Amino acid sequence: MIIVTGGAGFIGSNIVRALNERGREDIWIVDNLGKSEKYKNLVGLRFEEYVHKDTFINMIMPEDEPFSDRIEVIFHEGACSDTMEYDVNYMMQNNYEYSQAVMNFCVDNEIDFIYASSASTYGDGHNGFTEKETCEGALNPYAFSKLMFDRFVLQNLRDNLFNVESKIIGLKYFNVFGPQEFHKGRMASIAYQMYKQIKTTGIIKLFKGTGGYEDGEQRRDFIYVKDVAKVNLWCWENDIKNGIYNCGTGNATTFNAVAQAVISALGTGKIEYIDFPEELEGKYQSFTQSDTRKLLRAGYDGGFTNINDAVKEYCEFLEDGGYYEKN
Repeated sequence: MIIVTGGAGFIGSNIVRALNERGREDIWIVDNLGKSEKYKNLVGLRFEEYVHKDTFINMIMPEDEPFSDRIEVIFHEGACSDTMEYDVNYMMQNNYEYSQAVMNFCVDNEIDFIYASSASTYGDGHNGFTEKETCEGALNPYAFSKLMFDRFVLQNLRDNLFNVESKIIGLKYFNVFGPQEFHKGRMASIAYQMYKQIKTTGIIKLFKGTGGYEDGEQRRDFIYVKDVAKVNLWCWENDIKNGIYNCGTGNATTFNAVAQAVISALGTGKIEYIDFPEELEGKYQSFTQSDTRKLLRAGYDGGFTNINDAVKEYCEFLEDGGYYEKN
């Protein structure tokens, strides 16, 4: 059996989809559907059970829980990912303490644990994007919560406190975009925001120059969500050293280039530049670019989808309705 926390969310549901494509349906989805529409992400997926996140955490607290014998791996994608949420206690409870409980359960029961970290843990990026402490930073509570858990994991790995039978892998996601993110609202990818803007007004709005960059020339390492799911499954299925790895393409693409890719895919639209919001000053990454060497040295050879091809496929997916259908 496989468990995917945050399995109704953006990346989690794509991991479930990738598992379905491999013939796996013995999957438990753990999430908090609340009042959002992310339940729609589950309609086209095949899985054995849905469990609320609070119910699940209570299930794994007792020692020697019988159902643990069935679990092969937990893909831990569940988190509060709102970078504009400034309640640090809330962030730490959801993203740090909850993650500790899930990881400890995996270690105690020799279950593989693949979890979502974030490139936001590199702060403003001035020190690079390599998996080492000298590059770390946090511009908001979300990034801080992810960074604290990464440090907890690495400290325990250094001190050999983790069961060697458990695979413990963290993946620092860069700027992920693609199917199943419609429910994320303001936290949805720039590619989705651009698509919606063209469909509603015909105009893509990008930030004017900031942080030394010209209008729309801020750069991010955009990675297609299908590639993220592929990396997750590769890390589980292959012999890889425990630790934390970047999950990005290694290429930085300008917002202008992404906008042009969306315009090209839809055959319409234009770009307009707007003032940079004051509330984002000092909290915004104008540049990200994954250092992929560690993942590639570990043996990953699955490649990454070209940004133009990925944007075109994504726009076609949205035009067709925006939801996965059953395999």
